[in-house]
Amino acid sequence: MTEVSLLEFADKIRQIMPQIMREFSRHQADELHKGKITLPQFLILENLNSQGSLTMTALASYMHVTTAAMTGIVDRLVRDGYVVRALEPNDRRIIRIKISTKGAVLVDKFNKNQRAMILKIFGKISDKDRRDYLRILMQIRDILVTGSNSNTKK
Repeated sequence: MTEVSLLEFADKIRQIMPQIMREFSRHQADELHKGKITLPQFLILENLNSQGSLTMTALASYMHVTTAAMTGIVDRLVRDGYVVRALEPNDRRIIRIKISTKGAVLVDKFNKNQRAMILKIFGKISDKDRRDYLRILMQIRDILVTGSNSNTKK
């Protein structure tokens, strides 16, 4: 592969990413692809599935939105049966959000579909390329999360 300037790289990534995201989405669980739930709703379900019950404040912080915005999102998840609200036994002012069985089934189905798709796609790529791709994705995640990258070449 010939050398690519950073500007050319940015343009190529900008062109390729929507195609990749669209195809990943197309192969995912029907509920996401058919618009039954949104990506933010799914991220909340996945977080609740891994963390257990959380307060509205904790969910809002996780999603970087206000608690008012989170209330609207959670209302729709409650209405559709993906989560339930529960009062904190020691302080009834605190409302905890818990994933329902229906929500946990959806997350499990999505994760199984995603794993199968990753195995199918990355099974066609060499072990070295998979390791390089994972290393690069982890660097990108670190830059996004912390704003820095200890492995950056100067």
